Amino acid sequence: MAGHEIPEPADRKQVTDPRSEPQTVPESRPSCDPAFRHGVVVGFDGSTSSERALAYAIGMANRLGSGLIIVHVANRLPTTVWAGCEPPVFVDVPDHRTEVLGLELACADYLAEVPWVLVERGGDICHELEEVGREYSADAIVVGSTHGIVGRIFGSVAGRLARRAQRPVIVIP
Repeated sequence: MAGHEIPEPADRKQVTDPRSEPQTVPESRPSCDPAFRHGVVVGFDGSTSSERALAYAIGMANRLGSGLIIVHVANRLPTTVWAGCEPPVFVDVPDHRTEVLGLELACADYLAEVPWVLVERGGDICHELEEVGREYSADAIVVGSTHGIVGRIFGSVAGRLARRAQRPVIVIP
């Protein structure tokens, strides 16, 4: 509405100095629940090998008396698949699989033995598993082995993670 001014409320308090420079807030991930510090991180995508890794991780967390951090890494695809551009840029693809996995896990009887949390991330699987392990000061990262031609051509997640991780990596066949 041109020509009309909205008056400032009389009881308005000034919080900051309008002449000061705006400050940037460093971006950080939300802090993790301290109840899961020194827990067991497990990569889970619903595949048979990740189900075996989850079963092992549940037993390990139970024996250690610690929590279980279940990590699902959402899909990211290079835009070169669609746009043909250089260099490859990654795009987040909506992935509702985490919600489905969360519901399945919430209904699972075998998870009643140990406290657990489901963490969703997007990006490179190895990097994200290691990052979650670092954030939670995990005692170990458990992953399932990769079977098939894709793992042989591009290298398995388990192999790449075992070479670069800063904490023990347990690969379940």
